[in-house]
Amino acid sequence: MGQKHPKWAAGRKLPLLVREKLRIEGLTNTIYEAPIYSGPRNITTPSGGTHRCDGTNFGANPTAGNTCTDALDAASKLLKFSYDGTYSDAFDDYFITSISTSTQTATQFWGLLLNYQFTQVGGCQQEVKPGDQVLWAFDAFSKSYFLKVTPNVIAVKKGESKTVTVTDGTTGVPIANATIDGVTTDANGKATLVFPKLGVFDYKAERSDSIRSNALYVVVA
Repeated sequence: MGQKHPKWAAGRKLPLLVREKLRIEGLTNTIYEAPIYSGPRNITTPSGGTHRCDGTNFGANPTAGNTCTDALDAASKLLKFSYDGTYSDAFDDYFITSISTSTQTATQFWGLLLNYQFTQVGGCQQEVKPGDQVLWAFDAFSKSYFLKVTPNVIAVKKGESKTVTVTDGTTGVPIANATIDGVTTDANGKATLVFPKLGVFDYKAERSDSIRSNALYVVVA
């Protein structure tokens, strides 16, 4: 809330802003993870120039709406990180090449998932609804799993333990041998965590062949 909407395509009625869940996983860190308000807009990148990004790109949708790339653009303005992408006239869309310090190479590329499924269209074509989970993931195409930890918020007393589950968000299968807070998941994707200190903490599940998970937020009182 409170984010200013940039100038959009002239002569078009501005749809309402949409609040979706956005996560951007870079090479070595999570660049952004939080809800974001965004809406259709003109996108400008150093390599691609300025073009509309409203879901009607390449005729993907009959009416304008909020898109995955709109969410990326809104987050970049909110947290002041850079991103870049080339623009294809043939596909009427951007190909994102760099977000923050994670830039594509000859073998590593940015991938886009919506609700843990690879999108079938580009980021300016893929419209999102309130509550959708948008994931931009670096080196996505070489990874076997997209980790998901549940529950994602827990409250415990000091010294208590809680069991969390790590799965592949795409298929729902449990993921063994992932680590979270130094604990390795078992064959059922389970890890029992102990919380000896007071405070508010966040943890991520990781495995070398996977995209790191969403955050587990823990309140220890």
